Amino acid sequence: MSGPEERLAELGLSIPEPVKPLAAYVPAVRTGNYIYTSGQLPMREGSLIRTGKVGGEVTPEQAVDCAQQCALNGLAAVKSLVGELSSVVRVVKVVAFVASTPDFTGQPGVANGASELMGEVFGEAGQHARSAVGVAVLPLDAPVEVELVVEVS
Repeated sequence: MSGPEERLAELGLSIPEPVKPLAAYVPAVRTGNYIYTSGQLPMREGSLIRTGKVGGEVTPEQAVDCAQQCALNGLAAVKSLVGELSSVVRVVKVVAFVASTPDFTGQPGVANGASELMGEVFGEAGQHARSAVGVAVLPLDAPVEVELVVEVS
């Protein structure tokens, strides 16, 4: 069986450089065998890939792509602490915040962009608890923000 980074490559994806913090925090913290990431925005090469509200300027499909990018950025933060994603024993929890219009109720579908990626990369160990929360606004007018909790060896 191939490792997580090989499975990402098979999907045409790769782990980016960790996103630099926008304020006074670090991208991830390890305590014991757990890593908690800070909220990750859909940044690619230093810029947001989309801005606006889901159900408004951002389609649900675009938001799913944003959630996937957030998850990749979260994995980059994890990797920066453990060196290799093969150290991940289990994805414990994913929290997805979705900046959406008041009538949009598809937050769980948007969060699937992150959740499905975890399953594709880590298999059964990628199955996790999750929250998908609709919010009025996110930093920089990002449509999605994702946090990860992972157990590592």
